[in-house]
Amino acid sequence: MATWSNLNLQNGASPLMEQIIFFHDHTLIILIMITILIGYLMLNLFFNKYINRFLLEGQMIELIWTVIPAFTLIFIALPSLRLLYLLDELNNPLITLKSIGHQWYWSYEYSDFNNVEFDSYMIPSKDLKNDNFRLLDVDNRVILPMNNQIRIMVTATDVIHSWTIPSMGVKVDANPGRLNQTNFFINRPGWYHGQCSEICGANHSFMPILIESIPLKNFINWINNYS
Repeated sequence: MATWSNLNLQNGASPLMEQIIFFHDHTLIILIMITILIGYLMLNLFFNKYINRFLLEGQMIELIWTVIPAFTLIFIALPSLRLLYLLDELNNPLITLKSIGHQWYWSYEYSDFNNVEFDSYMIPSKDLKNDNFRLLDVDNRVILPMNNQIRIMVTATDVIHSWTIPSMGVKVDANPGRLNQTNFFINRPGWYHGQCSEICGANHSFMPILIESIPLKNFINWINNYS
């Protein structure tokens, strides 16, 4: 999860987020190279006294400054397109989770199991324990198995919300009357925090998301005990 003074992206907890971080670093390197080159050229223009009163055209230099940006855009576009296809890819999900946004809490349904559904409210500050996080902990966590493909379907009952887990690279709008779908794969066990990312009213900041990733065997035991 994000911590104080952390300006970087959160550590990736899914293959998709790891690819997003790689793409971010790849693009940032290209932008730094462009910035250095443009800065160097501008400083040269400011501080030299070279002039050419008879220069009317320079087809070679125009060709160069057209071709180089085109290749630069290709180097950015190809990884970007690959990432877009990875975002939409859905390979035989193990389970389906349905998330419903309300003002101002989330409710969840495990569509593959009978009677496994619950509401998830933020724990008020006065009820927090010593190991809880303020504004991020909930009374009912979402329990999911690690190392398995998970499909999530997102909707809302009142206004537009957004179900977001930054460390997994997941952000899905919850629109009333519409069912949006995406998928993710959790690499390792742990707690993964998120928050509603669409301004949805007065208590928008008080409807966090908390996923607990556990081994598949423990998940089956949890389902059996819950049922």
